[in-house]
Amino acid sequence: MFTFISDTLIPVLLLLLMGWALYRYKLLNDGFVEAGSKLVFNLALPALLFLSISQADFSHAANLPLIAVGAITTVLFFGLLMLCCHGSVKPDNARGVVVQGGFRANMGIIGLAYCANTYGNEGLAVASVYLGCITILFNILSVFVLNFYLAGSRSILHHIKGMLTNPLIIAIVIALPFSYLQLQLPEWLLKTGRYFSQLTLPLALICTGASLQFRSFSSDWLNITIATSCKCVFYPLAMVASAYMMGFTGMQLGIVLLLAIAPTAAASYVMVRNLGGDHRLAASIIAITTLVSLPVTALAFGTLRYLQLI
Repeated sequence: MFTFISDTLIPVLLLLLMGWALYRYKLLNDGFVEAGSKLVFNLALPALLFLSISQADFSHAANLPLIAVGAITTVLFFGLLMLCCHGSVKPDNARGVVVQGGFRANMGIIGLAYCANTYGNEGLAVASVYLGCITILFNILSVFVLNFYLAGSRSILHHIKGMLTNPLIIAIVIALPFSYLQLQLPEWLLKTGRYFSQLTLPLALICTGASLQFRSFSSDWLNITIATSCKCVFYPLAMVASAYMMGFTGMQLGIVLLLAIAPTAAASYVMVRNLGGDHRLAASIIAITTLVSLPVTALAFGTLRYLQLI
């Protein structure tokens, strides 16, 4: 457990804190954070995913039963969470924000960093394909619940187009044939890609830390608590229990945990703001789940390792 904390959690925490401190003391500005985030999303992270998948064994990287378990459990958890929030969350326009915050994990940055630090390239490849499929599902469910509860809805076709042109999804789709056919890329291209992809997770975590908003907190602590409890405890618990019951243990079960227990995705704030929802509540959920998820992750991973399940 202490090895996991020192090798996986502390580097992630320090980079998040570095981003927050650099932004607070004006060594980073909004322009850098915006440009850095675009670089990560459009180029660096797709390059990292492409390299990790294309050079991996397809039978290990594309674990369809694991993806199916993750997708089915996510949909069932989403439905149950939506039913619970429908009667307990007030006002009405906060329901979609709480539901989205309660299940939509930041798998592409924090979850991927967890997996890379813990399991290396093999874990990175498995996590990349898994998160690509589940990220599509996250987007579909988020669009549905926010359009369901918010008046300022946007065309479903607009969001479908956004998913189809998502650089992460495109990189994963292009990489899968390389993995399946075991095609080897030129060494000069691999080396260049590795140099480029090495900046991905540090830059992504620094920009994420700089984006955390602690000043303009929502005062709606009940709804923040509901979302945080679901995201940091109940959703990863449901995912791990489902995967274990379907026979997954070891690295695969660990990847499910590390991706599911990642805090609420920063993209949820953007979607809420674009649809006219309570963006202060969305920002608060992201900030609180980021802080809470770190000790909870250490406890959960340590428990599974103590039980010799991972």
